[in-house]
Amino acid sequence: MIMSSHNCNDIIFLIMVRSKGFDPELFFAALADKTRLRLLNLLRNGEVCTCFFADTLETNDPKISRHLAYLKRAGLVQGRRDGKWVHYSLIEPNDPAAKEILNATLNLLASDASLKSDLKRLNAVCCAPTAPISIGSRSGSTKNKPKNY
Repeated sequence: MIMSSHNCNDIIFLIMVRSKGFDPELFFAALADKTRLRLLNLLRNGEVCTCFFADTLETNDPKISRHLAYLKRAGLVQGRRDGKWVHYSLIEPNDPAAKEILNATLNLLASDASLKSDLKRLNAVCCAPTAPISIGSRSGSTKNKPKNY
């Protein structure tokens, strides 16, 4: 079986993380950036597709990708590929102290007004109901009727 370079990189990453164990410096550095905290906050309720992050955080895709990669290296998130999209979710740290710190951080973020508005934007972007579909009249010919643009 031939693996894509993406899969090989994931395997190498997992081997490195398992051999190194918990890296407190990387863990705290991951928590020391506003964009990464915003991403963690958006992931608090479950898996989110990368396609929703840029609109929700009102920033560009490369910035989102860079910060998600950092969170992944720190062992705080994992990605699941679905076609061309990757869905990210939180990972609970194995280290008990790191787990406690992450949970305390998420609890603290829950009370921040700007992060609450991020969650509302995510809900509007990813879960907004679609407009009802209108099917034109089937009676009579539409040949001479003006088109609505």
